[in-house]
Amino acid sequence: MNFLSIVGVILIVAFIGIIVWYALSLKDQDGDGDIDLKDAKITAEEIHDDLKEGVEDIKKTAKEVKRRAKNVKKEIKDVVEQTKDVVDAAKGKKRRGRKPKSKK
Repeated sequence: MNFLSIVGVILIVAFIGIIVWYALSLKDQDGDGDIDLKDAKITAEEIHDDLKEGVEDIKKTAKEVKRRAKNVKKEIKDVVEQTKDVVDAAKGKKRRGRKPKSKK
């Protein structure tokens, strides 16, 4: 036997194995006692429903990330303002804002 015929036999065996695995993975979804194309369709519908749920979860997560990004942006602005105060203090300028409480 040459190399191509060996590869051909391996591919045929793999193809048959995939078909058998798919047939065994199907269950009787519609309750009629046999496994047919209706069962495969039901499985496809279940996959479609699962995908819809996944898309909804992703949309919720995207909204949450967007909300958090806005909060981060706001906090970064606060940090920039505070760093300006630190730079002014390093230059020796007087403190801005409320005066500290006097100690008794």
